[in-house]
Amino acid sequence: MIRFELVTLDGTKFSEEVHEIVLPTPQGYIGVFTNHMPLVSIATPGVISVRHKESDHDDHMEHFATNGGVIEVADNTVRVLVDEADKDSEINEAEARKAYEQAQKLRAEAKSQLELDKAQSMIDRSAVRLHVASLKRRHHR
Repeated sequence: MIRFELVTLDGTKFSEEVHEIVLPTPQGYIGVFTNHMPLVSIATPGVISVRHKESDHDDHMEHFATNGGVIEVADNTVRVLVDEADKDSEINEAEARKAYEQAQKLRAEAKSQLELDKAQSMIDRSAVRLHVASLKRRHHR
């Protein structure tokens, strides 16, 4: 087992012993298991997935939407520091879709690079939240 700690600006979001963590990095998604080599990396916007027990099927994994942050792996502990993380059960798919559509509208209406960058950041955040919501919906059928 490996200790996984997901820490946001609001405090610890998750802290448990788990079997596997799948993390988004600039090089793609990586899986972290017991005795993983030490690592420090950027966490890119994406989905963090947690398999609690080795026997858990993919549809029993827990998912978090995140906008990126920092990953540290050492001594069978994975610590991910992010501004915010939304657990799959906390995401309302209809609200996430509405936010995504609004962000797309803001991007289309952007009149400066700053407005464009802000809108794109909102699109990226909403897209990850929508993806996590769809994972939750698919796995709870």
